[in-house]
Amino acid sequence: MPKKYGVKEKDLVVAHVVNLVLTGKLRSGDRIDRNEIAHELGLSRVPIQEAVVQLEHDGILSTRYHRGAFVERFDEDFIREHHELHGFLTGMASARAAAEPDPRIVDRLTMLTELLRSTRESRAFHDAAWQYRSVITDAYAGPRLAALIRSVQAFIPRQFWVAYLSNHDEMLPYYENETAAIGRGDEAAARGACVDRTELMGRIMLAELVRRGVLRAAGASPVAF
Repeated sequence: MPKKYGVKEKDLVVAHVVNLVLTGKLRSGDRIDRNEIAHELGLSRVPIQEAVVQLEHDGILSTRYHRGAFVERFDEDFIREHHELHGFLTGMASARAAAEPDPRIVDRLTMLTELLRSTRESRAFHDAAWQYRSVITDAYAGPRLAALIRSVQAFIPRQFWVAYLSNHDEMLPYYENETAAIGRGDEAAARGACVDRTELMGRIMLAELVRRGVLRAAGASPVAF
């Protein structure tokens, strides 16, 4: 696989492992093959080990002494909890933005909201949404909060969301509500827009993973993989 310049090799590995989980190629309890990943991505073992450390820190993998790294429990509860965390953490930063609205930041968010409103192409919408979150995180999240937000973003993968073609109609109202809340200094509404948006994202991801056969529908009989 050709290298993507400007992207850390560790992050390539993280994205690759997450994609393997989301496509069902890796399932709960599976051991990851570091040599296979190194060969497939054309990387040394160093960034792979760095990625394993991050993925273990993020609760996606667990390592066992002399046995390797294994996929942690991956089910409906994991998806819901992960998105709840994302909503809570981004909501903290957004509430801070509403508490101390900087006119320059509000103008930037308003411009990005207009961009989100005007684009219907999934990739462009996702990229603008990513910029929107980055503006708030960079301006209002301290180092610890920013690190936590980055850690949960591993399971908000770009590859998944650019393939989801209903981004515009379903997600746009939450960004509009968040921008309006920040502009008028409404901390609770800014926080709530983040929580509501990520709850919807969790439901969408669950439905898609059930459709793909990666997870079973709630109430369905267990399936042997």
